[in-house]
Amino acid sequence: MVNMNYCKDIVYIGCDDDTLDLFERQYPLKHGVSYNSYVILDEKVAVMDTADGRVTEKWFENLNGALGGRTPDYLIVSHMEPDHSKNIGAFLEKYPSAKIVGNEKTFKLFAEYFTTDVSDRKVVVKEKQELSLGTHTLRFYFAPMVHWPEVMVSYELSEKILFSADAFGKFGVLSCEEDWTDEARRYYCNIVGKYGGSVQGLLKKVGGLDIRAIYPLHGPILTDNLGYYVGMYDKWSRYEPEEKGVVIAYASIHGNTEEAAVYLRDRLEERGEKTDLINLARCDIAQAVADVFRYDRLVVAACTYDAGLFPCAQDFLLHLKAKGIQKRDVVLIENGSWAPQAGKLMAEILAGMKGMEIMQTLTLKGAFKEEDRKQFDLLAQEI
Repeated sequence: MVNMNYCKDIVYIGCDDDTLDLFERQYPLKHGVSYNSYVILDEKVAVMDTADGRVTEKWFENLNGALGGRTPDYLIVSHMEPDHSKNIGAFLEKYPSAKIVGNEKTFKLFAEYFTTDVSDRKVVVKEKQELSLGTHTLRFYFAPMVHWPEVMVSYELSEKILFSADAFGKFGVLSCEEDWTDEARRYYCNIVGKYGGSVQGLLKKVGGLDIRAIYPLHGPILTDNLGYYVGMYDKWSRYEPEEKGVVIAYASIHGNTEEAAVYLRDRLEERGEKTDLINLARCDIAQAVADVFRYDRLVVAACTYDAGLFPCAQDFLLHLKAKGIQKRDVVLIENGSWAPQAGKLMAEILAGMKGMEIMQTLTLKGAFKEEDRKQFDLLAQEI
């Protein structure tokens, strides 16, 4: 990761938003988020995306400073999601001579968000079409469903820069120094996770390019060790675990299921296993999903509740299903005093997910007893 001035002719004009606490009004943010935007200064001037409405004033201030009195010739729209496109209307009004560049799907979505008539200003590009700005040339590659249907990335031929839209992004403002991987993983699996096949398609398209820097729409510019970042995206999009470890996710009403989960965690750690114990009633569900993407095994321990599955456990499993998680070995632990149903219901959800192999299902009834401990000792050996 480097500063945002990698190339002198390409100026960063994005904004940090350290006051946003929920991304897409559902994913908790520890350190806010950045809305990235760039200006390419050449014979022709191209603005690469706008920014969220929360930072409109600051974004235009940055844009004006970068332009130094020049007028933009093009606005490149790589993604129509409002956190990147909210200021398109105001931009087009302020710069009436500027052309707007996108693909056919871009302009279909444009009409759903804006009433501005751009029929005489739009430039509709096709796959691998190029746009010359002078010494800089942009080549466009379509990336449908990474993570909207209109998404496209731009490759700048002279500087070897990939403007990657939402790919390779991460949560967190740029002013916060932190490791890329954890927040990039949490961002990837919750925002793009369902579309692993689409990410694989994009990686194949750009795999043969000489890429020296990646400019995402969220998070820092990436220059060093690009093979690592691409490798992580390849692994995540194949739903391959990063490392060996056991996620133990539990939903406990009166503490008995929690006691069983903690006991299993301790026995596994005694055997040298890496574990991640998650209380589903209190966790950040986005982080829990990211942890399952990270490790190769999963234990879900939950109670029967109202003849159904305890709600936070159901929510967790449905999140995994919605994000397309697959290829994990799973152990189910159910607790139900008179009519255990949790195991059956959890298995039904997992049955709709690819490659989720249920190793076994254990049943508890009420308290976590001595005979249960013996079962869990054996379970720790098998896991």
